Amino acid sequence: MSLDTKLLEILACPEDKGPLFYFAGDAFLYNPRLRRKYLVRDGIPVMLVEESVAVDAAEHTELERRIVAESISPTFG
Repeated sequence: MSLDTKLLEILACPEDKGPLFYFAGDAFLYNPRLRRKYLVRDGIPVMLVEESVAVDAAEHTELERRIVAESISPTFG
């Protein structure tokens, strides 16, 4: 299930208020600045810092590569 385009245009990280990158096939939004994933459950983004998932250096590098390779745009900006 994909998130609505209008929702993606306004979604921001709840901690640093910056844009996120949506990995639709993997059902999460990613903040590369804080190295955090926000899961999307049943089509609803879980935008709670305490529910976010920390990403290690290796996974961060892979996600950064995918952002470029798959031309994933930020949620805004």
